[in-house]
Amino acid sequence: MEVTIAGLTTDDVTGKKGHGPVKVDATVDDVEAGSFQALVIPGGFAPDKLRRSERVLSLVEAFNAAGKPIAFICHAGWVPISANIIKGRRATSVDAIRDDMVNAGAHWVDEPCVVDGNLISARTPADLGPWMKALLAALDAE
Repeated sequence: MEVTIAGLTTDDVTGKKGHGPVKVDATVDDVEAGSFQALVIPGGFAPDKLRRSERVLSLVEAFNAAGKPIAFICHAGWVPISANIIKGRRATSVDAIRDDMVNAGAHWVDEPCVVDGNLISARTPADLGPWMKALLAALDAE
């Protein structure tokens, strides 16, 4: 797989537990959904910033409209909420945003990984194994 890290800026990013820095390849303004097979939305503190970007939300909407896999974990459920694509869908997240997911119309379940069509969600980093297997299966199916 070829991975492109797209950020709000091209500044390197560091995870909330100090992992990194990770080199950002492009800004979200420089990428188009049509050029990619899937979208992965990271958890941690990033989703709170990402969901405030109209460009990020339009990318999420475009991936969803095309039926392309959208994988999100932990707090990343905030982004599909803000993109208005979660209503009526089964999903999971970190427990801290369960109410947000439910209030946005998701059918929230407490499972390590939930696949509902093109949406692939997981609760926490402890669920990375099943979540990544589900994403790889979705990519293999394309």
